[in-house]
Amino acid sequence: MFRLRHFLLAFLLAIAIAGAAKPLGSQIQGYEIVHTYPHDPRAFTQGLLYVDGHLYESTGLRGQSSIRMLDLNTGRVLQRYDLPADYFGEGLTDWGSTLVQLTWQAHKGFVYDRFSFALLRTFSYAGEGWGLTHDDKQLIMSDGTSYLRFLDPKSFRETRRIHVTTENGQEIPDLNELEYVRGEIYANIWHSDRIARISPKTGKLLGWIDLNGSRDPSTAANPDAVLNGIAYDAKENRLFVTGKLWPKLYEIKVVSH
Repeated sequence: MFRLRHFLLAFLLAIAIAGAAKPLGSQIQGYEIVHTYPHDPRAFTQGLLYVDGHLYESTGLRGQSSIRMLDLNTGRVLQRYDLPADYFGEGLTDWGSTLVQLTWQAHKGFVYDRFSFALLRTFSYAGEGWGLTHDDKQLIMSDGTSYLRFLDPKSFRETRRIHVTTENGQEIPDLNELEYVRGEIYANIWHSDRIARISPKTGKLLGWIDLNGSRDPSTAANPDAVLNGIAYDAKENRLFVTGKLWPKLYEIKVVSH
């Protein structure tokens, strides 16, 4: 996310994560890079998913927001739909034969045909839209807070929400891009190199995946080029990560320290 309150929130988030990590040190996992793929360094990645052999990506910034279907191996854009210039694209997920995309502050979401990218309908929600994923029954949405909302995929009405906290009750703010992985919710934490593993039933933190060192040195001078993109290939059990304006996308294996 591009936010005017960047520096203050980044400072507060660093304090929150440092505090959260102390009682959960044994649950901090690392990673190994299995494969490196090219990624468009102009893509301000807001949502990422892998479906039927292709990557789908939502990009942000007003006047640059889009949804894209990508070839994993080359990073080539196979299909693209550009949002009107007044929308800031955010989280993206699939539901059946459709794609569902959030916007940041417009309180509006879009539903597209996954094959043609034709716009099928719009829907509204309160607050900001950040990340989006789904389980077998509901959509799961983040809004930049420490809460996750569950939405009915037909009406888009909120059915419940969970408060994401550590085992000792400390909230975890700035939940951003989401992915549902083997019964857990994975969440990028804005301006952090960690992914939170969250219980969808209780909201409790199950552990961290520490991706320190994954950021390409070419993005070091840009404070907005943060880790933000998780996609899971359930058929092949592959996990992919990237970030905003990153020139690379990684297939990673989660490992114990």
